[in-house]
Amino acid sequence: MLWWQAFWLGLTQGLTEFLPISSSGHLEIMQSLMGGATDNSRHLLEVLNIGTLLVLIIYYRHRIVEIVQDVIRHKKWGLLVNIIITCIPAGLAGLLLSDFIDNSPFFASEVVLAIMMALLGIVMIVIDRLPRLSRLKDETKLSHRRALYIGLAQMLALIPGTSRSGTTIVAGRLVGLDNKSAADYSFLASIPLMIGVVCHSLLSEETRTFMAENLAMVLFANILAFAAGGLIIKWALRFLRRKDALKYFGWYRVILATTIIIFLLLK
Repeated sequence: MLWWQAFWLGLTQGLTEFLPISSSGHLEIMQSLMGGATDNSRHLLEVLNIGTLLVLIIYYRHRIVEIVQDVIRHKKWGLLVNIIITCIPAGLAGLLLSDFIDNSPFFASEVVLAIMMALLGIVMIVIDRLPRLSRLKDETKLSHRRALYIGLAQMLALIPGTSRSGTTIVAGRLVGLDNKSAADYSFLASIPLMIGVVCHSLLSEETRTFMAENLAMVLFANILAFAAGGLIIKWALRFLRRKDALKYFGWYRVILATTIIIFLLLK
């Protein structure tokens, strides 16, 4: 694997992980532009989550401490339990179906990627017209049932082009949160999942061998992902304070999906 390829993959991971536009979809597109996915690029993508996971832990460090203190000092389990409930559906599905997902042509299809990119984009454009549950002040007011709804929606992110943050933010809006609260909850709920993904990757002998043989490149790509992700998450959360913010991401997704379909038809 070449250094310039690691540069673009690391940068793409950092720029797209915290936006509801599907980081996995953009990474697939980037691999196609670089000549197609290889075993080495797949191994690198498995460990690129380390950089963006560190961004989340550092950015939400005070919030994480507050959650832990609420549990230990005040016996307030509500938010932590909700995060666990939200993580369970996608975590179990990803664990049980990982081999099927890795080997199924459906999950590697550029057509599926484009369709899901467009479908969720359309939902984002029209979300203000969709019915929703009663409004909540913020993510701390979520009931266990509403947390489960977000978790079930998150399972769709296993399909390429969907976006984990996209599905959870949209689901958060539909269960009564505003954009900013939905995004905060989405990112907090992604931390346990990303830890699980990183640990699962490191348990793979092939991945560990790849890291040992390409340690400098892995560090380089993760530093890029960390730096870009640190900048993007601040901008994203500020932008999502706008009531109509999802509409702009939705139009981006629809335009990108249309471009992909045109490219596939001309190929």
